[in-house]
Amino acid sequence: MADIPFLHTHDFQYGVIEPVSEGVRRLTARNPGPFTFHGTGTYIVGEGEVAVIDPGPDDPGHVQALLDGLAKETISHIIVTHCHQDHSPAARPLQAATGAKTYGFGPHGHPGGDQAVHMEEGIDLAFSPDISVTDGDSISGRNWELCCVHTPGHTSNHMCFSWEQHDLLFSGDHVMGWSTTVIIPPDGNMTDYLTSLEKLRKRSDACLWPTHGPPVTDPALYILALIEHRLARIKAIRELLRTGTQRINDMVPSLYPDIQPTLRTAAGLSTLASLEHLQRLGEVTALEDTGRGVLFSYTG
Repeated sequence: MADIPFLHTHDFQYGVIEPVSEGVRRLTARNPGPFTFHGTGTYIVGEGEVAVIDPGPDDPGHVQALLDGLAKETISHIIVTHCHQDHSPAARPLQAATGAKTYGFGPHGHPGGDQAVHMEEGIDLAFSPDISVTDGDSISGRNWELCCVHTPGHTSNHMCFSWEQHDLLFSGDHVMGWSTTVIIPPDGNMTDYLTSLEKLRKRSDACLWPTHGPPVTDPALYILALIEHRLARIKAIRELLRTGTQRINDMVPSLYPDIQPTLRTAAGLSTLASLEHLQRLGEVTALEDTGRGVLFSYTG
């Protein structure tokens, strides 16, 4: 399996709005976990009149810390990379307190039909942006302008935002330095995810700022490692299926021998996403569900 140079050193403080780069500050929510690392990093872009990117979970303390820390400034934009429970719910109380409009690609792509609903990364089905943006659109405020970069895969509505003046990109959950990204069908799509990774790899951003964890300061090489890792995982699935039909529950222990129990469900869902990718390529067929799970067969 391809090695990924993960970044596990993360310098932050809870409850404090911290400057992290020129024109960028961050407030970290107290929602650490297996999918959020130390918590959601809510970014503040600009000064005086600011944008808030990924306001975070429905946590009154986090929202109040954000409002208190920006009491002498104006929040003019609330921007969301995607509508998972650790990213978008705080947009509602923040908007109620400030009147700022929300921006994002759109609501969740498969409302009510995603296996992620009850996971930590569950869906915020209530989120729908006031202003929908698409790939190449710009969102601008006082002394800042963000370019929208649509990166479906983790979710169909996942959007990154580049601040080209400062040669950086807010990468949401699409690229994170501390971990790979879970892909949860049906809204999560491995084919789209690989395409979106390649899209970012071809960009020239000097730094990526994920919503969780530390910045990625060598994006091209890091993203290449992510792509190679995913392709190696898909190759391993292909090799398993060449030995005979398999269920996802049969494959996960072989594919993830050292995985923590809390991550087995996510591993199974990412395996399903890879199998669906191989189905699109015409290499795998899903057979009838036997009651113990769908059997997958390699067809070449």
